[in-house]
Amino acid sequence: MIQRVMLIVLDSVGVGEMPDAAVYGDEGSNTIGNVAKAVGGLELPNMQKLGIGNITDIIGVPTTKQAVGAYGKAAEKSPGEDTTTGHWELAGVVSARPFPVYPDGFPPEVMDEFEKRTGLKVLGNKVASGTEIIKELGDEHVKTKKLIVYTSADSVFQIAAHEEVIPVKKLYGICSIAREILQGEHAVARVIARPFIGKSGEYVRTYNRADFSLKPPHDTLLDHVVKAGMEVIGIGKIWDIFAGQGITKTLHTEGNMDGVNKTLEVMEKLENGLVFTNLVDYDMLYGHRNDSVGYARALEEFDRRLPEIISKLKEDDVLVITADHGCDPTTKSTDHSREYVPVLVYGDRIKPATNLGTLSSFSDIGQTVADWLDCEKLKNGTSFKHFVMKDLR
Repeated sequence: MIQRVMLIVLDSVGVGEMPDAAVYGDEGSNTIGNVAKAVGGLELPNMQKLGIGNITDIIGVPTTKQAVGAYGKAAEKSPGEDTTTGHWELAGVVSARPFPVYPDGFPPEVMDEFEKRTGLKVLGNKVASGTEIIKELGDEHVKTKKLIVYTSADSVFQIAAHEEVIPVKKLYGICSIAREILQGEHAVARVIARPFIGKSGEYVRTYNRADFSLKPPHDTLLDHVVKAGMEVIGIGKIWDIFAGQGITKTLHTEGNMDGVNKTLEVMEKLENGLVFTNLVDYDMLYGHRNDSVGYARALEEFDRRLPEIISKLKEDDVLVITADHGCDPTTKSTDHSREYVPVLVYGDRIKPATNLGTLSSFSDIGQTVADWLDCEKLKNGTSFKHFVMKDLR
């Protein structure tokens, strides 16, 4: 039996448009492939060995017949293209309908109740880029103490506030109030605290962001691992995405490389269970800002750290690298994109050069993890355990 699984989500690193991409306005999206084109090629020698160049065309990352593990891509079965839906599906929850979105801002019944319960007035209440709206409204916020509320194409209610005007702890309390209000027909996937610092013209968002998600509608992979007596360590925003459900320990991160460092630290100590890591910079810093150069640099930076992760794998460990959606920085949109996600699987017990093809659901990954760790079967997904495991008889 596999003792430990390291499940690393490269947040927004999609590998090509899904058949229904046009419904979302995402025709032509291919986050990693288009980033490579935009910068004249990527250098990803370690992920190349795992087979990422076999999944989609990536300039600078050739295909290989000697991939050291299993590789493929997964389709999203749930409607939508947001973080919560993607992560939930990875853990075995297939959503029947997308979360509500608010292209015209939130309705009076929501905002009136929010202002009443917080005792604070609101600025914004529109679709906006997080960095742009604090440039636009930051000065007025600092002067009036009014909260900056905004959304995006995703199902989010975001609240930005200067840390010296609204202390972070107070902002979290305000977000909790918003989460209580946003239920039923207005049950957005996430309420997000977006604290920032600095002075006029130099405002910068901090890593004190926090997400206040809905609880999953039923037990997930995480719950099943815990029920089987093992640990689930959430690194990055995993705790936020699952509202803490099924997580035995959470570690906050400040950037991708801190996430890698925390993953390595946990791998030194964990005896059995699941390490679930989200590396958010691809999405937050580069995808949403249409920064192809920064996105490319972040991909190459992770690739250089990958040998450290592999070196800490034990004989009964498996490493899975995947994503939760796309966020192609080369398109006009600054929002997420409806894409397949990569699936790279590596470990001593994994057959090399194994082509998984196209998995029908992200939940196939979660079902396989449950199978490896000998947990209760998930509600959704098909395990590919026996297809990728070496014959050890």
